[in-house]
Amino acid sequence: MQTTIKLQEEIEHLAFTLDEKNKVIEQKNHYILQLEEALKQQRQKLFGASSEKISTDQYGLFNEAEAIEETVEPEENLVTTVASHTRQKKPRISIPDDYPREEIVYDLDESEKTCPHDGAELKIIGSDNHEQLDIIPAQVKVIRHKRLKYACPCCHQHIATAKKPKQPIEKSIASPGLLALIATQKYCDALPLYRQSDIFKRLGISLDRSNLANWMIKSGELVQPLINLLQDHLLERPLVHMDETTVQVLNEPNKKAQSKSYMWLMASFTDKPITLFRYDSTRCQQVPIELLDASVKTLMVDGYEWYQKACDHYTIKRLGCWAHARRKFVEAQKLQTKGKVGKPDQALAFIQKLYVIEKQIKDEPPDQKYRIRQQQAKPIIDKIEQWLQKSLPHVPPKTALGKALVYLHNQWNRLIGYLDDGSYPIDNNLAENAIRPFAIGRKNWLFSNSQAGAKASANLYSLIQTAKANDLNPYDYLKQIFIALPNANTVDDIECLLPWAIAPCETSHTE
Repeated sequence: MQTTIKLQEEIEHLAFTLDEKNKVIEQKNHYILQLEEALKQQRQKLFGASSEKISTDQYGLFNEAEAIEETVEPEENLVTTVASHTRQKKPRISIPDDYPREEIVYDLDESEKTCPHDGAELKIIGSDNHEQLDIIPAQVKVIRHKRLKYACPCCHQHIATAKKPKQPIEKSIASPGLLALIATQKYCDALPLYRQSDIFKRLGISLDRSNLANWMIKSGELVQPLINLLQDHLLERPLVHMDETTVQVLNEPNKKAQSKSYMWLMASFTDKPITLFRYDSTRCQQVPIELLDASVKTLMVDGYEWYQKACDHYTIKRLGCWAHARRKFVEAQKLQTKGKVGKPDQALAFIQKLYVIEKQIKDEPPDQKYRIRQQQAKPIIDKIEQWLQKSLPHVPPKTALGKALVYLHNQWNRLIGYLDDGSYPIDNNLAENAIRPFAIGRKNWLFSNSQAGAKASANLYSLIQTAKANDLNPYDYLKQIFIALPNANTVDDIECLLPWAIAPCETSHTE
């Protein structure tokens, strides 16, 4: 009896030991899987395509997204039929009719103007015309502001001098047009100031990079009243988009030069669109709290949790971004075994259906969008939720697929919020597109030297991107702003300078 008990204890001990070893092995397998995925991700970043475009051909293999199972392997001889492709001719480049024309006329020699058969004089019956587009390099001129002075011829004591409009930077050689050109080239065309300095040298003008930087800082300070007014208008909109990206500022108090700061974006893309940038040294929850207020009803953002603090503070409805959720499954799809169809494909097929619906209803009014979403999108959402609850417990959370599932689970209530109103967007792509010019420019100029420079950059980016969103030429708009804003005395004067309110005007005589 005692031997039997002892044997039973040994069996239980061995079973416990085996179970513990199995757990260790499972943990190590998960860790190995994470390392393998990290290696694949690194290779993908270095050598793979960066596009998030999803191949719909693969989804065409399945009638329903929910039919995809991770255990299903593709058949070796599976053939996918691809629709025939007809190459279309690119249209010829057209030259606008309102461009000035310079004619060069080619005529026959006098000896060629008679008919070789009967000697009669030839008559003009038309011409063969060919137009070329020519570009004149930047032209430089000097504007002399000449203030006439008058004196009394009798007493010679009273002297009057004509007034001139205030300038964007008083006692500076920089005209509104020059400031607008420099700002447009840097903040719209991503041309760093040192390159612009080299371009000016080729024109015979010595403009040091530090001069250009100082002018941009003063220009950014000049437009601050207009930025404040744009923010007031933005906060009155029912739906606001937000996003943020990093920026490096060398001279910040109590921070290393290598540390990260942030450029925050606030935008509205409805009628009279507004895009505003705001520099801040941190990414903390206080920033969105300072930027938003209780008048904002709905906020569209990504999964960054600090936005929730502002939403709770002001009771703002928060929407989630399906593009971010999809992106994580795209990353997981890239890491799975080539030729294998699994859960990432299943998730992407579901999400693709939602986007197909959005593409079909993009031009519909909000009430019609709401109705169609309830009829067509909501059943798909319900299937995604069922699939998510079924899949989540069986995938290690630290793998790429696990992270995608966890993100989808944590953001679920925010992601389905777009179903509640036809005016809500399905994702935050418009904000990401709006912040992209800054990210592209950052690759060229790398950093801001000071906080003043970063704030000026934020203001000038704001005006340029808002002008573009309102179909204005950024250079023309900035030039008018730099002429008119120094002479604006009231809020009404500044209101007239908003992108949707400003009227085209002749500015050459005031330069």
